[in-house]
Amino acid sequence: MILYDLQQDLQPFDIFWLFLVFLLQEGGSERKMKPLPDSVKKLIEAKTFANVATLMPDGSPYGTQTWVAHEGDTVLSNTLAGNQKHKNTERNPKIALGIVDPVNPYNMAVIRGHVKEITFDGAEDHIDKVAKKYRGVEKYEMHDPARKRILIKIEPFRVVAPWSDNPRWQQWQNRQK
Repeated sequence: MILYDLQQDLQPFDIFWLFLVFLLQEGGSERKMKPLPDSVKKLIEAKTFANVATLMPDGSPYGTQTWVAHEGDTVLSNTLAGNQKHKNTERNPKIALGIVDPVNPYNMAVIRGHVKEITFDGAEDHIDKVAKKYRGVEKYEMHDPARKRILIKIEPFRVVAPWSDNPRWQQWQNRQK
């Protein structure tokens, strides 16, 4: 009932972030890895951004937007070593991502998981790869040799696929045509 009352004052994006934080704080990282459905992989492979939620030392949420990729069922995020997302995931591996199609915001996926690895290996090559996807350039323009990049590898243990995968949504869409 309280969430319903809150929704009257919140914009859809605010509700989305509350949902991510709820998912992040629920459960632990002891769960088994879940495969990414093809629809989620397709969404990640498109030029979509991920809204990432991690936990601060005091338990409060920290949110940021990032480029995203995947290797099989592992989700990849690239960032600078020492930034807040890096510190938070080093301390607490719980992480949640929301990936929204910019063309159709109802086509979205939510992933809750844990960071299985943080590595320098391959991070520089990976940022070039995602820079090509997002910016259309061969090399990431803001390489800074003084700052190391890291690759965060995320194992999903809960995946909410796009609504378009849901049979009830498909029935509703068909009725609208």
